[in-house]
Amino acid sequence: MNNNFYCVIMAGGVGSRFWPVSRNSSPKQFLDILGIGKSFIQLTYDRFLKIVPKQNIIVVTSSIYVDLVRKHLPDLPAGNILAEPYRRNTAPCIAYAATWIRNINPDATMVVAPSDHFISNDALFIDTISSAMNYASQRDELFTMGIDPTRPETGYGYIQCNMKDSTTVNGNIAYKVKTFTEKPNRELAQVFVDSGEFLWNSGIFVWNVNTICRALEKWLPEIYSLFKDGGRYYGTPEESAFINKTYEDCPAISIDYGVMEKTSRAWVFQASFGWTDLGTWESLYLHAAKNSDRNLIKCPDSMIDTTTDSIIVSQEKDKLVVVKGLSNYLVVNTEDVLMICPRDEAKFKEVITDLAVNERSKYM
Repeated sequence: MNNNFYCVIMAGGVGSRFWPVSRNSSPKQFLDILGIGKSFIQLTYDRFLKIVPKQNIIVVTSSIYVDLVRKHLPDLPAGNILAEPYRRNTAPCIAYAATWIRNINPDATMVVAPSDHFISNDALFIDTISSAMNYASQRDELFTMGIDPTRPETGYGYIQCNMKDSTTVNGNIAYKVKTFTEKPNRELAQVFVDSGEFLWNSGIFVWNVNTICRALEKWLPEIYSLFKDGGRYYGTPEESAFINKTYEDCPAISIDYGVMEKTSRAWVFQASFGWTDLGTWESLYLHAAKNSDRNLIKCPDSMIDTTTDSIIVSQEKDKLVVVKGLSNYLVVNTEDVLMICPRDEAKFKEVITDLAVNERSKYM
């Protein structure tokens, strides 16, 4: 295993789209949504242990989730948890991690990945990421992972490939990036899928640490300038105070918008390792097993009758869930919330909005 390989797991998101199971106090990455005995962050950590030495795995998370990270990843060295005092999107997160890693190892190559995505083919994932890291370690280029689209999904970003400019790395094809598009409408998404030139943007990045630092310095100097001198504080008792001040002054911007959409050095690997961003109840419904009535049921005990195309979830071990006569509904039961609403993402978003408007934020 290459000691110059590092992994950065981004684990600071709130994940309100799985409410009421996910909450501000326990977001999606710390939940076992799939019911397999491991949280998303545990699955992500275990996957990268096969690519990167344990001591080189870094988790960047909100300061309020540090204890949750320690609970879910007890083997992770305590010093490898980087705490963000405020949410500032992915560019500051990556700037913090990249300068922190460069301070330890200027020869490092890093993979950056969200903590809450699902991968169905771990062996192919490991092969693809390892090949990309070996390739990126010797090149002044920025790489991301693109997924073959299977439907005109409006919840994902898309990457357009330059089909005339490509390379092959251990059987994995990488294309020069032509354009990025964030969450198109259904009609445009269908055009993208039909063209054969677009991939879903997985949000997984690979680059050597010096290349990403140079890119940040060029395209986001207002952010890079805040972190560039962090080496004198990283790993010392003064790191927390430095980061608190840095994040107070730091703008919120994504790495995609701030760097990847501007640089001419962006490449995308066409990946087929079974990636899914299980970010909503709808996406879970799409990929999870369902019964003969097309219901997704996750309840310790239930009686479901004349009900179709619905999602029915209960976290109460000693409660019988009885549902009769529903179609296309979302029923979620937790210790303090029972939600029953149409299985429609617009209606669900209204519920989340209404929580704040009606001063029910304690349930978020």
